[in-house]
Amino acid sequence: MRIAENWQDYCLIDTSGGERLERWGNVTLVRPDPQIIWENPNPDPQWNNPHARYYRSSSGGGEWKYLKKFPESWNIKYKDLTFMVKPTGFKHTGLFPEQAVNWDYCDKLIREAIAREKREINVLNLFAYTGGATLACANAGARVCHLDAVKGMVDWGKTNAELSGLRDKPIRWIVDDAMKFLGREIKRGNKYDGIILDPPSYGRGTNGEMWKLEDCIYELMQRCTAVLSEKPLFLLLNSYTTGLSPSVMGYLLKMTVGQKYKTDIDAQEIALPVQKTGLAIPCGNTAIVRFE
Repeated sequence: MRIAENWQDYCLIDTSGGERLERWGNVTLVRPDPQIIWENPNPDPQWNNPHARYYRSSSGGGEWKYLKKFPESWNIKYKDLTFMVKPTGFKHTGLFPEQAVNWDYCDKLIREAIAREKREINVLNLFAYTGGATLACANAGARVCHLDAVKGMVDWGKTNAELSGLRDKPIRWIVDDAMKFLGREIKRGNKYDGIILDPPSYGRGTNGEMWKLEDCIYELMQRCTAVLSEKPLFLLLNSYTTGLSPSVMGYLLKMTVGQKYKTDIDAQEIALPVQKTGLAIPCGNTAIVRFE
């Protein structure tokens, strides 16, 4: 298990009864989390006074109940990076803090490669959301292609780049369907030294195409393999899909990327530390390919 434990502006305060109590900067939120199947017998007192709480609806979706005043959006920092966060209609805030452990990993590899090899590192970030990994890679010195099918998320990423002082870094912002984009990149002969993917379990492309990860992931990884450079640095596949365990992801990568390159694959859960209990709660799985 790899734990994102270097946050200052975010804290997972406590978990209990199907919910998580979190601090985002100076704002405390309560959000549902179905994997929290326990009750904390000694709950943190901050449960009694959050700024807002998200309630699921029995018919699907849900809504926020605002209990104290706070800004519509606000900024939090992670090391050199600054992100705008805000409650959205799907319980999220525009940032997945557990991903910081992956940002740090990519940052380290890119900086070491640039210092060691004195070469340009090109990174492709697919399903890039609001750009956490994009900004980490750009801040480390890489050229980044940021792609998401939702224009609003790409615009949010641009805002985060501006807030982080990275507006002038070599980042391409693209709104497109990942599979179609990869097909065109293969035809164009474009190559990448690093690829980051965080595909959703379900979704839609730019033209409403239905996406189910289990049906598409093998072809997706074949196309990613085809756009890797002759001397790639890393490929990082993250998933929140229940059926994609770390061992399944590792096997998948051996059967795709591992058929073309000599690789070392590390597949583990990623997690967040819980302040109240000192334990860590898993928040998805990441498989990382290092190239030998």
